[in-house]
Amino acid sequence: MKIWQRTWIGRRVRAALRRGRREAGMTTAEYAMGTIAAAAFAVVLYKVVTSDTVSSAIAATIGKALDAPF
Repeated sequence: MKIWQRTWIGRRVRAALRRGRREAGMTTAEYAMGTIAAAAFAVVLYKVVTSDTVSSAIAATIGKALDAPF
């Protein structure tokens, strides 16, 4: 055992690593909630990007980029 592993912090790190191995991965409920949250975020992002203000800003930016002299 290395010297740092005998210290208080070393014991805490080892304990955290052991806990992390036991609780690896998501349960079904956590997976479902994560999927719902990702879908909700996608809907909000879609609504924002397709709004008139953002669409016109994106079109203006692309128009400026295409009209730039080389």
